[in-house]
Amino acid sequence: MVITMVYMSSVIVIERYNMTEQTNNKTEERKNRFSGESIKLTKEESIIHDRIFINELAATLEDKAAGVDGTSKLWDKVRKDINYFRQHNAEAYMVLLD
Repeated sequence: MVITMVYMSSVIVIERYNMTEQTNNKTEERKNRFSGESIKLTKEESIIHDRIFINELAATLEDKAAGVDGTSKLWDKVRKDINYFRQHNAEAYMVLLD
């Protein structure tokens, strides 16, 4: 089994400095996968949101291959990105991730 991941950390580091200027530029819509409720995010937030689910899938596949749940180091990246929303956009966290 081959796991291909797209990890955009360098984009986030560069763009994080511009985040305060772009807080009103919420053009990217994301939906809660369970409730269907949606919210607009900035481009940077949408990248972080998408990365949560990319890493969640890859971590799940790694755990399944290892035969033990929770062993993938990608879970730390998932938690880090979820914490980003808790700290910087609580409304989006409550709609999309809670």
